[in-house]
Amino acid sequence: MPVTQRKLDQIATEYHFADALKDKHIEDMCQDYTFDWALKHLAGMRHILEMGYGEGNFTAVLSKMPARLTVVEGSPKLIKKARTVYGKIIKFECALFENYQPKEKFDGIVATHVLEHVDAPVVLLRKMKRWLNPGGKIIIIVPNKESLHRQLAVLMGLQPKLDFLGARDHLVGHQRVYSLATLAADVRAAGLKVGARKGFFLKVLPNSMMLGFSKELIAALNAISPKLPDRLLGNIGMVAGI
Repeated sequence: MPVTQRKLDQIATEYHFADALKDKHIEDMCQDYTFDWALKHLAGMRHILEMGYGEGNFTAVLSKMPARLTVVEGSPKLIKKARTVYGKIIKFECALFENYQPKEKFDGIVATHVLEHVDAPVVLLRKMKRWLNPGGKIIIIVPNKESLHRQLAVLMGLQPKLDFLGARDHLVGHQRVYSLATLAADVRAAGLKVGARKGFFLKVLPNSMMLGFSKELIAALNAISPKLPDRLLGNIGMVAGI
């Protein structure tokens, strides 16, 4: 199903505004662990574009940088929420990514958990390339189809293949999952250069089976990431440049 503002508002209602969902703390802790890596690659930039507001976790961190921040979000409901939080401190623009036409260019674009949602990721990456200043970078993070928990699920017969999309994937609007190889292929197909790569979170089980894990254990499964091969971890990051 093509991405529409109506669909994005539905996801916002069923996921982002649904405080009763029991696994959000897992996703939040995993996202928190990616901040230092992303900020390292955004250091010194004067104007940054964030693709999507979501839970607002990345926006909160980016808003503290000494840089102008623009956030483009396709869900009118999430835009309304974001503006109540930040007022005019941050420039928010309500548009589907595919229809967005910025009036100025950016030094960096943050596209964390974006490419798995959109209809045509390579087409969008080509657009983002045109939005960058010379020397600009795109910070990408996506779910990893080769994650240990997916490999275990296939071996156990719980899912037919590594890139199978389950109920939670559909809830949050995933259209695909990536491997490091397929992510790099999409980046190169868009005419961008593959830069730094990084894996995050030793995801041993689906979120629904980790609800009883303590915060200390979730933190440890994130902290152990640098000691393990990136290709086995739950999420993968990549810096794309021009």
